[in-house]
Amino acid sequence: MQMKGILPALVTPFNASGAVDHDTLANILEFQLKAGVTGFVPLGSTGEYYALTHDERRAILKTVREVVGGRGTLIGGANGSSTREVIEQTRLVRDAGYTNVLIAPPYYALPSQEELIGHYEAILEAVPDVNVILYNYPVRTNVEVGFGVLDAFKDHPRVVGIKESSGNLLRAIEIGEKYKGNYQLSCGSDDQALDFFLWGATSWICGPANCFVKQVVEFYNRFAADDIRGAQNVMRTLFPVMATMEAGKFVQKVKYGCELAGFKVGAARMPLKPLTHEEKADFRGVFEAVQA
Repeated sequence: MQMKGILPALVTPFNASGAVDHDTLANILEFQLKAGVTGFVPLGSTGEYYALTHDERRAILKTVREVVGGRGTLIGGANGSSTREVIEQTRLVRDAGYTNVLIAPPYYALPSQEELIGHYEAILEAVPDVNVILYNYPVRTNVEVGFGVLDAFKDHPRVVGIKESSGNLLRAIEIGEKYKGNYQLSCGSDDQALDFFLWGATSWICGPANCFVKQVVEFYNRFAADDIRGAQNVMRTLFPVMATMEAGKFVQKVKYGCELAGFKVGAARMPLKPLTHEEKADFRGVFEAVQA
């Protein structure tokens, strides 16, 4: 299993009645495939997995798998607040036909590093037919996938990568250097993407790809062609919007960006609220600057 290129962290579209809009989801998938993405990650933070029912998650996974087929790598998010729940979610992803899962530390419980190792061990034992990508996002989980955890699984054949979303570039550099050959490093800090690739990342699991897919793919293609200056120029164009997204209300801004790009994806589910008129105006300004 290779994590390579641009893998959008998919939004979950909702229709006017608040139900998942599978037709819009299918259109987004086709649009992004045409733009050159290499795969997709449904049921992540950007996809509001925490606000979905089990049945909605199954249906989303089914739509993504059926539309994409063999045209891209698929990684399903499987998260929860306890080991039992995460095992249940991992089985749900596997039963939907996926062989790769993205798993962050359980939130709220605040496990120690030793307990976190036990958490991942239990998942690997309970669901032996999936590959695991570790997901370090301490801003949301308040627990870091520390180097002790990385040491524990560095030779495990089914722990294949890590999405690094801590915002700590030095940590990403150390992972890229120390664990080269052990983990595939995926960028999860959008405003640091160029630095990640310079230090060994092979993929970018990217929320902004939902609304800036052409630019994000162009960045990757230029980097892959050793056009570092060209990749830097693309990122220089994208940086203001990345900074705006990272400043807060990320999901709402991604969804509004999709609307500006022509996809009616609806509002984020509560407790998240829509952007204000002023916030929309500010975001529209940076959005239009990127498109110019």
